Amino acid sequence: MQVNLHDSWQIGPVEIPTRVVLAPMAGVSVQAFRRQGRRYGAGLVCSEMVSCAGIHYGNERTLGYLRIAGDERPLAVQIFGSVPALMARAAHMVEDAGADIVDVNFGCPVRKVTKTGAGATLLEQPDLACRIVDAVARAVAVPVTVKMRRGLGDGSRTCLSLGPRLVAAGAQSLTLHPRSARQMYTGTADHDLSAELVSLVDVPVVASGDVTSNARARTILEATGAAAVMVGRAAQGNPWALREIVGDGDGEPLRSDVAAELILFVREAVGELGERRAAGFLKKFYGWYLRGGRFPRPFVQELVQLGSTDEVVILELPISIYGGG
Repeated sequence: MQVNLHDSWQIGPVEIPTRVVLAPMAGVSVQAFRRQGRRYGAGLVCSEMVSCAGIHYGNERTLGYLRIAGDERPLAVQIFGSVPALMARAAHMVEDAGADIVDVNFGCPVRKVTKTGAGATLLEQPDLACRIVDAVARAVAVPVTVKMRRGLGDGSRTCLSLGPRLVAAGAQSLTLHPRSARQMYTGTADHDLSAELVSLVDVPVVASGDVTSNARARTILEATGAAAVMVGRAAQGNPWALREIVGDGDGEPLRSDVAAELILFVREAVGELGERRAAGFLKKFYGWYLRGGRFPRPFVQELVQLGSTDEVVILELPISIYGGG
């Protein structure tokens, strides 16, 4: 089966213009990152996971995750929690905020989330997981989707028994990261499992894990029959990876292009988060943008140590205009 990643596809009534989905990543997927993803070829972008309890209790920072711009749509907002009624209320607020899709997290392996009974823990509580999806689907008119891992332990096949039940409960698409929660991000993603899940459900499946190039994306889609691939860590500080994966170019960007994109990202992040939050949030991005020999290591170290985003822009601006050695 020949695959064109520019082909559109649908989740319920939501049309998605390419077969590349930008993953929800905690501490990364702010609005500036999502808007960038759309510019570089992601057909669907996702918010970082949002606590249903935080939404319910009106936590200011949590509610800030619900700011949505027109140029990032279609957008899925991902929620997590373990109480069906709270998840339903959170989903309703997410829909009211303008999300095109409500995504339910059954995949996060991080202890901070799993110890509350949410995230990947719910893979081992299938009845509760289905009640959550049912409650969320009844609460909103937009499509409800689920992101999950293969299971908690290595070799688990829980996703194959749970996936069809989640669809029956109201999920209109499933995203599978076929690593176990125990693996975190080690080892490799077992996309044979993705192919099995595709054969078991009649909704689109998104294949997540180890998608780093156009060739790899096409191989996964052709082998599994999945509707789309999800790209996560490969796009951190590297939107050009999205462009290459969707099939619109290859090769390393010019140094001036990297500097110009970083300046734009810094300015958008400051506009969204404010200078104080953005200054800390952006430090990891400086290393991501400038890695891989794009810039000398001392330059990267200098950038990380700067006290304000204005100083970063001043340092990068000549490079964005004239290039640099």
